[in-house]
Amino acid sequence: MKPAPDILCIGAAHWDIIGQSPNSIGRGADVPGTIRRAPGGVALNIAVGLAAEGLHAALIAAIGTDASGNALCSFLKVSGVETTYLIRSAQTDCYLAIESPDGLIAAIAAADALEGISPDAFETLKMDPEVTVLIDSGLAPPTLDWLARAIQVNDLRLAAASAAKAKRLSPFLGTDACFYLNRMEAEALCDTGFADSTSAALGLRSKGATRAIITDGPSPICDASPEGLLHTCPPNIRPSSITGAGDRFAAAHIAAEKNGLGRSAALAFARDAAARHISDQP
Repeated sequence: MKPAPDILCIGAAHWDIIGQSPNSIGRGADVPGTIRRAPGGVALNIAVGLAAEGLHAALIAAIGTDASGNALCSFLKVSGVETTYLIRSAQTDCYLAIESPDGLIAAIAAADALEGISPDAFETLKMDPEVTVLIDSGLAPPTLDWLARAIQVNDLRLAAASAAKAKRLSPFLGTDACFYLNRMEAEALCDTGFADSTSAALGLRSKGATRAIITDGPSPICDASPEGLLHTCPPNIRPSSITGAGDRFAAAHIAAEKNGLGRSAALAFARDAAARHISDQP
């Protein structure tokens, strides 16, 4: 029998298609640049990041039986992520992003396979309460509602797939969970604007979040928990790509805490990992 994973990541796994231009991009613009394909998806990215930190991470995601899906499964195995729990569907999802020096211009997620995962997929899954569980907001709302009621673990982590899907995490407000969001995602979840990461983290706490860790681009990061507030400032760097930065941050933070680092050291470790990720992109 295989040992239980240290962490089970539930959510998106797909291919990212990322177009980048060194020029500013306006509506209808046709600009030179580069296009690359890479494995992506919040749950996949976090699972891969955890495996890179030496943890036993398993992934529950819908991946197609097509050539793209088979390539994604091969990547996961090479990356050290357990694939026992994968749901093989008819097609593999895809995410398209356009980036410029001003940041993300637009993105489109084709997530039919992910949103097709129903609660039935989890009914035979027996979770050890000691296993950390990470859930992303890309799953369909009925499935997230079911998971919020059914998941009984001591360490539950939540991540938003985007501001557009952050509201789907509402059923988890009031549970003993840790939310990883950026400021815009926190605004969407709370239905209000926030001036900075601190006000966003406190806003989430007031809505019932036990712990909220909020990033805000190059501005300070805030970790708000019953133990109080912690802050750290990202380094002043020029990113080559921002896609996946929040996922890398969450993976590094979870790994740091699983490996025994305290709150302050874990926050700094995650900050530095995200900074390396956005500066090391091709």
